[in-house]
Amino acid sequence: MSQVNLRRFEAGDIAWLVEQHGTLYAQTEGFDSSFGELVAQILADFVTDHDPVRERGWIAEEDGQRLGSIFCVSAGPGSAKLRLFLLTPQARGKGLGKQLLQACMDYARETGYSEMVLWTHESHEAACALYVKFGWQLVDSKPVRSFGVDLVEQSWRIDL
Repeated sequence: MSQVNLRRFEAGDIAWLVEQHGTLYAQTEGFDSSFGELVAQILADFVTDHDPVRERGWIAEEDGQRLGSIFCVSAGPGSAKLRLFLLTPQARGKGLGKQLLQACMDYARETGYSEMVLWTHESHEAACALYVKFGWQLVDSKPVRSFGVDLVEQSWRIDL
């Protein structure tokens, strides 16, 4: 893998992120189109309402090709929320997830957040294993029906 660059998210990345989330989660999890719609809404809200001092999104690129994303958004005065953590299949297993997660957590610390939270699904085993390695704690787990499939929804947090 040549040099991977983490750059700030730009509005021009929206279509790619929505397409990648929709396609990858349909293929790997069987999610219906409501997931892509949720991602599109999250990104639209971010573009119109985010606080550029306290919130940021990153896109990982290699040779001009997008490979992944991660976002840090406010979840309250002292709490940051990790969102839209994604790696394309060709980027997996190369340490890029660690690099993205570290950048996001470092930013949250530097910005003054005292904790981070996230929401995911139990089926995202690689991401969940990475959260454990970084010291995150699973705080809630419950079966749900979302995006057209039965899932186990999880909430995680970490003190920064």
